[in-house]
Amino acid sequence: MQGIQFVTNDKGEKVAVQIDLRKHAVVWEDVYDSITARNRSREPRESIESVKERLLKRRKLNG
Repeated sequence: MQGIQFVTNDKGEKVAVQIDLRKHAVVWEDVYDSITARNRSREPRESIESVKERLLKRRKLNG
């Protein structure tokens, strides 16, 4: 595939990838979003009600 190159170690094993962002920026965004979502899946959850309450107290949200 043009614009994508694999980096290999001394054993010929793929260890990294180089992506031409001019050609594949959307693909990179998808990969980055997936990694971010996976990492954040371990974070504690907060209910929408508690978020709204906090924003209302800080006057960052109207009624």
